[in-house]
Amino acid sequence: MPKQKTNRAAAKRFKKTASGLLSRHHAYTRHRFHGKTVKQRRQLRKAGLVPRTEMKKYRKMLSQMK
Repeated sequence: MPKQKTNRAAAKRFKKTASGLLSRHHAYTRHRFHGKTVKQRRQLRKAGLVPRTEMKKYRKMLSQMK
């Protein structure tokens, strides 16, 4: 039986943290900042974590990633 491959699109978007969670970047950070508040823009700069409800799905995609 062949090995399962890592989903390369997911590997470029997610990073494992030291505690085993998945780090991700926020959406809505490319353009049209004039419609967003300063607070919203500042909070979008920080990395976010993948919700626990989605974790199983993304872990399967990244199964071969170290």
